[in-house]
Amino acid sequence: MLTTPVIRCLANQTESEIHFLTKKSFASVLAGNPYISKLWSTDGNDRVLVEQLRAEEFDWIFDMHKNSLSRHYCAQLDRPAIGFDKINVRKWLMVNLKVDLLPQKHLVERYFASLEPKGIHYDGLGLDYFLPDLIKEQSSALIPTKPFITIALGAAHATKQIPIAGIREICSQIDAPIVLLGGPKEKSLGDEISASFAHVVNTCGQFSLAESAFAVQKSRILVTPDTGMMHIGAALRKKMIVVWGNTIPQFGMYSFYPNGFNLATNYEVNGLNCRPCSKIGFKACPYGHFRCMLEQEYHRMAAEIEAVLGA
Repeated sequence: MLTTPVIRCLANQTESEIHFLTKKSFASVLAGNPYISKLWSTDGNDRVLVEQLRAEEFDWIFDMHKNSLSRHYCAQLDRPAIGFDKINVRKWLMVNLKVDLLPQKHLVERYFASLEPKGIHYDGLGLDYFLPDLIKEQSSALIPTKPFITIALGAAHATKQIPIAGIREICSQIDAPIVLLGGPKEKSLGDEISASFAHVVNTCGQFSLAESAFAVQKSRILVTPDTGMMHIGAALRKKMIVVWGNTIPQFGMYSFYPNGFNLATNYEVNGLNCRPCSKIGFKACPYGHFRCMLEQEYHRMAAEIEAVLGA
């Protein structure tokens, strides 16, 4: 999601043919992107794919991940490559020593700083997410007709996930329909919550990513942790409540709206000397208390939701 402004600006500001390589599990996010000439996907080190990419004779590569797999493909293709400042040392200092040398820049801004020598500049239009028309037609019957809110249950790491007690507290104070979003892993959690509230609908494991995005688009407000659904919400210019656990917005991956939009309220438990405990996340709180999520002011979130619904 955070690469989409780069894709759009490269397409609009150059005459280049743009190819995009990502993991197969992420390809659906970009499947309908009109600025991509060809979308490639991989499960890892694929020799056949390398030969196919070499045959394209690219002029240059922008490595927007800078991990071992992306470096491998850059090396195999042997074309001029541009990277970006991943600020890993500064993140390490913040996580381990609580020394804050983090730049006041979003990751998207760091991408474009690397592209300045190419004459590519950010256009101020935020992120892109393109919903297939078929999804819009299929999903219309599956979401409430009354004003409703969406809550994202899923997160790649448990220490980013909103705990069930917090979600229950929000649900207990909201009268409007609530749609729970997530994958198959969150289905049992969604079932447990929806069983307690008549106005809560669990779509976890039933909706595709695109269908979940359509639900977000139609909802009045999205409640989400620091996860991919937050970036989709920003791309759709939705009002959001973002609940931050072990990570912090200062890492530069907070909700990125178009210029002039500021639609997210960030909730954090400040003053915890253990936070941030990771730049990504863990399977469980490494200190055993999970205060960064359990001590959130969920009653304030519910009050903000009620204000949005009543507006």
